[in-house]
Amino acid sequence: MSALLAAAEVRAEDTIAEALAASKPILESSLRLEGVDQQGIAEKAEALTWRNRLGLQSGEFYGVKALVEIDSVIAPVEKYNSTLNGKTIYPNVVDPAVTEINRAQLTWMPTADTTLTVGRQRMILDDARFIGNVGWRQDEQTFDAVRIDTTLFRVKLTAAYLGRINRIVGDAKDWKSNSYVLNATYSFSEAIKVTAFDYNLRFSTAAKAPVAADITNARLSSVDTKGLRVFGTGWASSVKLGYIAQYAEQEPAGDNPAVFNLSASMYEANATWDIFTLKLNYESLEGNGTQGFITPLGTVHAFEGFADVFASTGGNKTFADGIDDLNLTLVVAGHTRPWAPWFMNPTLTVAYHDMKTNRLERSIGKEWDAVLTAGLTKNLSLMLKYADFERASPTMPASRTKTWIMLQYKL
Repeated sequence: MSALLAAAEVRAEDTIAEALAASKPILESSLRLEGVDQQGIAEKAEALTWRNRLGLQSGEFYGVKALVEIDSVIAPVEKYNSTLNGKTIYPNVVDPAVTEINRAQLTWMPTADTTLTVGRQRMILDDARFIGNVGWRQDEQTFDAVRIDTTLFRVKLTAAYLGRINRIVGDAKDWKSNSYVLNATYSFSEAIKVTAFDYNLRFSTAAKAPVAADITNARLSSVDTKGLRVFGTGWASSVKLGYIAQYAEQEPAGDNPAVFNLSASMYEANATWDIFTLKLNYESLEGNGTQGFITPLGTVHAFEGFADVFASTGGNKTFADGIDDLNLTLVVAGHTRPWAPWFMNPTLTVAYHDMKTNRLERSIGKEWDAVLTAGLTKNLSLMLKYADFERASPTMPASRTKTWIMLQYKL
């Protein structure tokens, strides 16, 4: 019997060794120069930041995989306000110098249709409007969570408990969390899919010596958001058509002392022909004059313009009178040309935003955005990006322009 047990142990160790031998390294490097010229601030921001991400994804052992990943951000040129460095004479660029564990997770797949993930992990649901990783910033937002993803017939279900929110400004601004997220999608066909979601978010500050603002921001960002999303795609000859319709309602949760019930809606129509995609989108976030609809865990940079006029490092991403954003986006996705093999698959995106307050319908301002991306080699890419927000009146957020040059390497 002892010989059989010893043999079993050897086989188990061999299997683990094979899983470890099948591990794959994670190596990413992002060097970015960001400039900000903001009305009302005399100094222009110049932020040269460099993020390096190093990790390891193990092979599989009885359906279990492990992943560990570290992020390190340095700032060779720090003429900007990271919100932590005290350089308030400059406009904000929320990319502080920080080194931390970005992800540390175990993933178990008991069946082909079910995955259980435990630990510090990346989480992006739908278009990241409500739950996302804020991947544009150098310090990614991740979650200490228990998550299950499964498919039952035509239903795809994600359920998660969030115990800590590792936010984009390092440990000093992280939140303790007692939150759950539920997201279920039923697919009738490619033309009709319906998602129902409930994101019950309850936060408190995780800072060891919190200031009053940290405590307040965490409480005011505690909300319960429920909603429905209908979307689908189809073809009209050689043109691919798509649509999205979304509605959500929000009320306070946890220790949030506020009293409100606000709604948000979004409608989009898009069409793709050859290398061209045109999107017409309208989003309305309700505001009552004191409180606006918020998305404390959302990836805000992808909405209401690249200038991030309405993003707040406190998490309470809001505008008291709400925001109605009518925007038009054109995407041109090119192909690699023989005469420029070093400029692979260039993609140009141009967007225009016309924003008003939801309450009283006052003009907030207009914004033009543009971004060009291309591969320089198999692993190295270039991004050029520009945002120009012009406010409609002195009572609105300050006008500003932002420019970015970024080189990114991925193994």
